[in-house]
Amino acid sequence: MNRQQRIYLYDIQKRAYTEGTVEQINDQWIFFDEESEEAAMLEDYLQQEIEIFRMNRWKKGILFESGKIRIGNEAIMLRDHDLVRIKKHLIYSLERLLDGINDDAFFQFITTLNSLNFSIFDCIYCYNHLSFLSDEQRKDGVNFMVFDNQEQICNVQHHFCYFEKINDRFEFTLNTGKRLIIEKMIS
Repeated sequence: MNRQQRIYLYDIQKRAYTEGTVEQINDQWIFFDEESEEAAMLEDYLQQEIEIFRMNRWKKGILFESGKIRIGNEAIMLRDHDLVRIKKHLIYSLERLLDGINDDAFFQFITTLNSLNFSIFDCIYCYNHLSFLSDEQRKDGVNFMVFDNQEQICNVQHHFCYFEKINDRFEFTLNTGKRLIIEKMIS
């Protein structure tokens, strides 16, 4: 699995974007979050990935100036009440953890999490013990993650041992009591 395939899995995650509309008020662009109904200055999202809904499809670009999105070589001006979505950021420790695990473990973790109706963007806490072991020859321990999809909570323990063999074990526990364990071993 190459980097592009991993990025694709990030992009298709539920709740990967904050959706809303924009309005120009007193010469300033304001973003209104559809879900929380909170307002924010659009300039807070400068140089970030943003998508605009035009001609019945989402167009991806970078907000390079308040009210202007660069899509390729083209600059698109926003209009009042345009529907936009802004790419959410992952919790840094989770992002480092996902970068640090092998492709099979990455794929199994993401697909299992998604099958439980959670997204990696639902992560509200991540302790990445693996990041503290970068200089160690033998890496073993446990990472802890908590996900909240607004309907349920999911706690994930990632038990790992990277030495002569590679072993990744993910234990998913939902607040309903449902448990799921997946394990990937590579000799």
